Amino acid sequence: MTNCCTAAAMPAIGPKNKGAERMTQPKTLLQMAGVASVPSRLEDAALILIDCQREYVDGKLALPRVKPALAEAARALALARSKGTPVIHIVHHAAGGGAFDPHGPGVEIADAVRPRAGEPVVVKGKPNAFAGTELDARLKALGKKELIVVGFMTHMCVSSTVRAALDLGYRSTVIANAVATRDLPDGHGGVVDAETLHWVELAGLADRFATVIDDVSAWAG
Repeated sequence: MTNCCTAAAMPAIGPKNKGAERMTQPKTLLQMAGVASVPSRLEDAALILIDCQREYVDGKLALPRVKPALAEAARALALARSKGTPVIHIVHHAAGGGAFDPHGPGVEIADAVRPRAGEPVVVKGKPNAFAGTELDARLKALGKKELIVVGFMTHMCVSSTVRAALDLGYRSTVIANAVATRDLPDGHGGVVDAETLHWVELAGLADRFATVIDDVSAWAG
């Protein structure tokens, strides 16, 4: 298993990759505390698919890496179903007329991860999927305190939900190749590209909030 935030997986960020000049490699807070970076067991977890909706596929917020991310999310979904891991789909609804218009095609869940009968769909209106929704109650009813998280966007709803999950007593595993984001303005006339933003956000989550893995091969065998 490879943690996504190792030097082999994470692109060099910043001038001259100053991290390469360090005498010692930095550690996450979890590593300092002696917490092993291992994914949640499928038997102990629920799979949470966040905003895997057409708005990010062919809508106003189409993401540059959405297709491979959806393909990996679909693999995670198939694995969860095969193992009997509970699945919860999260969808975002916003005000009418813009992105995630509740009456428009953008709110539809992408075909690759379309829910099956019996898989609940939780509607949210904020980035944090726990805010004002029944997600926490559903997880408590399932008796699950561990989450496997996929979906969109890395820096927004995935991050907000995973950070809130820690406050609520959950342990999260994020599948790096099953989440994605978009370019953002850097506030100084430039751009933070989606790939950099994606990996930096995952590094932040891996520091304290989640175990971050590359893909579903972490559960091989």
